[in-house]
Amino acid sequence: MAAEQAADGYLFDLYRRYIGEPEDRTDVYVGFGLFLGGIGLAIVALVLFVWANTFEARSGSYFAWVGPAYALAMMALPVTMLGIVVLLPSERRMLYTSVAGVVITAGAVVGFLVVYPDHWNGYGADYTVSVVAVYALGLAGITASTGAALIAHYLDMAQQAEVVATDTDEDDAEPELTDAEVQRDIDDAMDGVELSWGGVEQTEHKRLSFSSDDLDDVSIDSDAGTTTTRSSGVDAQVAGLKGLKGGETKETTSSSTVDDQTAKLRELREQQRAEELATADDDGGAVETVAKPFSGLIERLRALVKRN
Repeated sequence: MAAEQAADGYLFDLYRRYIGEPEDRTDVYVGFGLFLGGIGLAIVALVLFVWANTFEARSGSYFAWVGPAYALAMMALPVTMLGIVVLLPSERRMLYTSVAGVVITAGAVVGFLVVYPDHWNGYGADYTVSVVAVYALGLAGITASTGAALIAHYLDMAQQAEVVATDTDEDDAEPELTDAEVQRDIDDAMDGVELSWGGVEQTEHKRLSFSSDDLDDVSIDSDAGTTTTRSSGVDAQVAGLKGLKGGETKETTSSSTVDDQTAKLRELREQQRAEELATADDDGGAVETVAKPFSGLIERLRALVKRN
């Protein structure tokens, strides 16, 4: 039982390797049986032919062995080709054509055994041409069906190979990157670059300047490496306020009186309050946070103006 299972497995492995996945187990058994049977007939025919030649030519013993040798050789080729058609996943009409061809050749072989050697090759009635013609007709049908089955099988294999190649190309295509993967790649690329807000490369030095280290609730440590700049005079204070407000860095000199300067400071404060109210909805606490440190400075400037 184990030997039979091993043989079955070997046959199906051969079928899958050279043909494909079998559709019916019967086709595998019958196909391999006919194919191997045809080869066996050819081997037996060869042995009988060699044995027949050990006897005297055209003697009774010679014809007794050489006739079956010829008959078996004539049947070996059609049977082998029929096994190929059965093994291949071909259409039924090709199989029927092959079976009909084998039947015709078998009839020709029977006719050969009847007429050989008394009516063969110039002896007696000589039915050589008739037997060969019938045999050739059957063999032609088998050859045509076998060739058609082989071509159909090769075309089917080519289509399957094309489908497999297409699937492989699709699998080898680069997968679509997700947002997380893109962000991770960006982080990896920017790992060695230090940037501050605005895209400006970060530097180690500090360039912050303040006019005072005591701005109401804000306390600045002058020992932390920052530069403290103290200015005197109303004109310098007004220029500093304008620089804070509009980004102007150009220093100006005021030639107006103290009253004019006081009025300008009052106008500037009212303007700042109006801007704070206008931007309160958008900036929220950010404006208050930015303006609060400078309110004490404005009050000090007003006191300084009054003293002058």
